[in-house]
Amino acid sequence: MLKTFRGGIHPPYNKDFTKHKPVERAKLPDRVIIPMSQHVGAPCEPIVKVGDLVKKGQKIGEAKAFVSAPIHASISGKVTAVEPKPHPGGGMVMSVVIESDGKDELFEGIKTPKPLAELTPDEIKNLIRESGIVGMGGAGFPTQVKLSPPPGKTIDTIIVNGAECEPYLTADHRLMVERPDDVVLGLEAIMKATGVKNGYIAIEENKPDAIEAIRKAIQAKDGIELVELATKYPQGGEKQLINAVTGREVPSGGLPMDVHVIVDNAGTCAAIANAIKTGMPLVERITTVTGTGVNEPKNLLIRVGTPFSEIIEQCGGFKGEVGKVIMGGPMMGLAQSVLDVPAVKGTSGILVLAKNDVNLSEQLPCIRCARCVDACPIHLLPTTLGKFAERGMWTEAEEYHALDCIECGCCAYVCPAHIPLTQLIRLAKNHIVASKKK
Repeated sequence: MLKTFRGGIHPPYNKDFTKHKPVERAKLPDRVIIPMSQHVGAPCEPIVKVGDLVKKGQKIGEAKAFVSAPIHASISGKVTAVEPKPHPGGGMVMSVVIESDGKDELFEGIKTPKPLAELTPDEIKNLIRESGIVGMGGAGFPTQVKLSPPPGKTIDTIIVNGAECEPYLTADHRLMVERPDDVVLGLEAIMKATGVKNGYIAIEENKPDAIEAIRKAIQAKDGIELVELATKYPQGGEKQLINAVTGREVPSGGLPMDVHVIVDNAGTCAAIANAIKTGMPLVERITTVTGTGVNEPKNLLIRVGTPFSEIIEQCGGFKGEVGKVIMGGPMMGLAQSVLDVPAVKGTSGILVLAKNDVNLSEQLPCIRCARCVDACPIHLLPTTLGKFAERGMWTEAEEYHALDCIECGCCAYVCPAHIPLTQLIRLAKNHIVASKKK
C-alpha cells in the first residue's frame, strides 16, 4: 500500500516537459555571481578581493558560525567585484563576481578523501562542512548541522527525500534515474556519520523509472529500504514525509530530530557522494528549466552563480510573451523581478510561464467552505489565520499556530474566493518572529 499523509492537494504536475530528458551539462558561464549567503544561518565572509585569481573549488567565503556553510568558486578566473548583488531569494546580498578565464582549472587543494569505509563519523561531518553542502531541495539548511543533533536528541532513522512533489520540477527524478548509486552512497555516509542503522529512500509513485533504479542500487545494502509514496502535494514536506514513512508526527514548534528522524534531499546525498569520491565541494547542481514560456525545457547541470539569463538562453530563450519567471516550482517558488540573479545551491528549478498561464484573479469574500482546512497538511485553520493577518491580530495568529505553517500554498490553491491565504499567513509569521527579536 502506498504511504501518504492526511490533507494535501493534486495540482496538475506538468512534469512531462522534462521527466524523460537526460541531464545535460551546461556550457561554462562567462561570469558567475556567487552570493555569500546560500544557506540558512550566518552568511559567509568573503576571503578574496577584486583582482584575485581563483580556481574551481577554491574557498572564497568563510563560514565563521556553526550554522553556516562555506562558499567556493564554481569556475576559474578573476574576481571583478565583491559587493552586494540581487539575490533570487530577495534583497541584496554580498557577492563575489568572477569573470571566467575559459580554462576551468581545478584548485590544487582539492584532494580525493579516503574511501567511505575508512572515514570516521567526524571525518565525514567535517568533509560535508568543508564542502559547503546544504539542503538541495531549496531550504538550504547546512547539512553538517543537521547531522550533529544536540545532546539528548537521539536519531534512529534517516529518510532520503526523493518525493519531488512540486509541479514541473524533475531534477531529483533524473538524478535518481541516472545516478542512483550516488544517492545510496550519500545515504550510507549519513548513516555512518550519525550511527543510524535504518535508512529509507522515499519516492512518489509517478517516478517508476527512479523507483526501479533505486531498487536495483540498494539490493545488496543492509538497513536501507525503498518506500513508495502516493503522488500528492506536498508529499515532500519534511513533516509530511516523516508521517508517511514512519507514522510519527513532529510536534508543534518541533523539528524532525524531536521524533528521532533526519531528512535529507536526494540531491544532498549525491553532493555528499561526489565530495567523498572526488573531494570536490558543492559548486554545481542539477536544475530543471521548464514551463510554457521557454523554447527547450531541459534538466541542466549548472555551475553555482550562473545568471538566470544565461541558463534560460541555453534552453532556447523565451517562447512568446512571458508572464512570470520563478525560482523553484509554482507552489513554493519565488517570482523574480530581474534575470541577472544567480542560480544558488538551492535552485532546483527555473520555471518560465507564458503570459496566458499567469492569471490574476479578483479576490472575493470568504464563503466559509473549509476547503483550505481540508487541504492543509499541518491541520491549521488557514481562513482564520488569514483574517487575523488582515486585521493585524498577531497574538491571536500565534495562538492559532501560524508559525507551524510550512507555506506550501495548498490553502491558496483551493480557495474559490482567490484569497492569498499563504501570503497572509507568511505576513503574520514575519510579524510574530520580528516581535520576538525585540
